[in-house]
Amino acid sequence: MRTYATVSIIIILTVLTFGCADPAANKPAASVGNAAPEATSSNPAGAEKLGISPDNSKVEFVAAKVTRSHNGSFKQFTGSIDLIPNKLEDSRVTIDIMTDSVVTDDEGLTKHLKTPDFFDVAKYPKATFTSTKIEPANAGGATHSITGNFELHGVKKSVTFPATIQAAPESVTVNAEFSINRKDFGLVYAGKADDLIRDGVVIKLSVKAPRSK
Repeated sequence: MRTYATVSIIIILTVLTFGCADPAANKPAASVGNAAPEATSSNPAGAEKLGISPDNSKVEFVAAKVTRSHNGSFKQFTGSIDLIPNKLEDSRVTIDIMTDSVVTDDEGLTKHLKTPDFFDVAKYPKATFTSTKIEPANAGGATHSITGNFELHGVKKSVTFPATIQAAPESVTVNAEFSINRKDFGLVYAGKADDLIRDGVVIKLSVKAPRSK
């Protein structure tokens, strides 16, 4: 009986320690720094403005506890691409995300994420991103590196992440998958003592903004 109990304890500890692989472990980590100055012009000269909405794009994430991971997304957001057709690096991307629109694969978690433990949607109803620099890149299959100011949970910081950007006659697509540390943005809730929340969160962006014909 004592041997059985010992084995059971070992199994439980193993599950808690290794039960769920960290989904952020094999994703490129965004570099984070102080917020950068933003362009004052609302519409760059010669830019073609393209709309970003839930009809053509997705803002998703993967977060994890020690025991399992959760898929989530935001269902309400608006944004735009100020496209410079002949020079993507001079283009600009902005997006506003309604934090109350968060949805996950667990109803209880969805409700919890809206509380002061996490997004505190009553106090911080919106998260925003405004690009400040777009540069060519070829690491990990990405075509560009995007830098911009990301404001979440009342914390505004500059983040840089890899992305694949393609401009076609009918649309512009932007795809990115990278990780951020939630604690950089004041999301410090630890979780249960036997089911701690991992710091890394995978962000998945998929944009397909139609161009005027």
